[in-house]
Amino acid sequence: MNKVLIANRGEIACRIIKSCKKLGLSTVAVYSEADAKGLHVKMADEAYPVGPASAKESYLVADNVLKVALESGAHFVHPGYGFLSESSRFARAVEEAGLTWVGPSPQSIDDMGDKERAREIAKAAGVPVLPGSPRFDVGELDTIEQAGKAVGYPLLVKASAGGGGIGMRLVERPEQLLEIARSTQSMAEKAFGDGTIFLELFIPNARHVEVQVFGFGNGEAIHLYERDCSLQRRYQKVIEESTAPGLPEVVREKMVSVAASLCQHQKYSGAGTVEFVVDADTFDFFFLEMNTRIQVEHPVTEMCTGTDLVGMQIRLAQQELPPIDQASIVHQGHSIECRIYAENPAKNFMPSPGPLKRFKLPNETHDIRIDCGFQEGDQVTFFYDPMIAKIICHAETRRQAIDRMLKALHEVEIEGVKTNTQFLIACLKHHDFVSDNVSTGFIEKHLPDLIGSAHPETNNQLIFR
Repeated sequence: MNKVLIANRGEIACRIIKSCKKLGLSTVAVYSEADAKGLHVKMADEAYPVGPASAKESYLVADNVLKVALESGAHFVHPGYGFLSESSRFARAVEEAGLTWVGPSPQSIDDMGDKERAREIAKAAGVPVLPGSPRFDVGELDTIEQAGKAVGYPLLVKASAGGGGIGMRLVERPEQLLEIARSTQSMAEKAFGDGTIFLELFIPNARHVEVQVFGFGNGEAIHLYERDCSLQRRYQKVIEESTAPGLPEVVREKMVSVAASLCQHQKYSGAGTVEFVVDADTFDFFFLEMNTRIQVEHPVTEMCTGTDLVGMQIRLAQQELPPIDQASIVHQGHSIECRIYAENPAKNFMPSPGPLKRFKLPNETHDIRIDCGFQEGDQVTFFYDPMIAKIICHAETRRQAIDRMLKALHEVEIEGVKTNTQFLIACLKHHDFVSDNVSTGFIEKHLPDLIGSAHPETNNQLIFR
């Protein structure tokens, strides 16, 4: 029982391989035609093709991935994040094939993957939930305007099966509701195969704060504190940090407690993230969703707690994880993660595929971690998410972590594609960010200043504290 198939690609596949090696486990990679020379393929002990370049014809084809798992003699399947990681159908197929799924039960994936159902479960577990509506099936919108009035404006139309910012539309006025509801249903049906939607109150000045949790499948669970993920573009995160800046301690304590309680209530197994929207004016917080997988930003938590969440996932699947009590999880210092994307912030963050003619990242140290799935000479394609690396910095204080990250980003040298590196520097240097004044509207509000500060002509004028 020592072989793990990684049903993913890129940096998360490389990340999982590192934990497997520490545990003495052999690894099996899968790859599309576009990733035949990928770093995760080179790092794994074995690698097998699963289809053409398109994710829909390769990484998302559950039967192809499962076939490789069986033929390679793998014992465990780790899905990473994205792709098949939250597919209960795939998780069930893995278990029915006699393999071990490294993740929560298929039932937990079903329960939390349905956003409207997850809200009801959270309510039952005593977690604060925003005012919302029942779900609306495709074509059945006769009462949606009354529901909108009951919820209040502004509100969000949300796809029941959505996630990662996909399937979510803002409605500011009642006369917009019906048209946006119809278009969201149409999009959700195409993207998720489920066109049902529901309404949820929108908090204009909001923060996105999430709690890392880990359940043991027996009604016991712990939290590993919180992360602030408020800096987002197009509802997708670009900078994450822990602890959440400026969050009152009493709010933090209550938030992590109810997140752990939700896992206990569900007898959740493995790593998960309970996400909250926080009113930045009142610090009231409400359940947003639960992600039943490892998160992109999990290194932020690992840097502050000294844990290996991926290793914990695998050891739990092996039934070899020793008991962990809450008191043993100690949060130290402050950590910040910046996601480097091959994209052009000045053109609405449009992806910028191309060759990595030069690709130099900072050296890793005790306080600087690099998670990456590319090497110099690799090709960034338009087939997948354009994130090419994550830099994670840790320090005793937030100000020191910002300084360390700024210096690390200044060392980045990438040629052949446009990146958001200078944009990230501009965000970190902005007065509101330094002053703990963060919200989900930060980038949109300050975009002209951030784009201007990140202009190539001003790069040599950047001053680091």
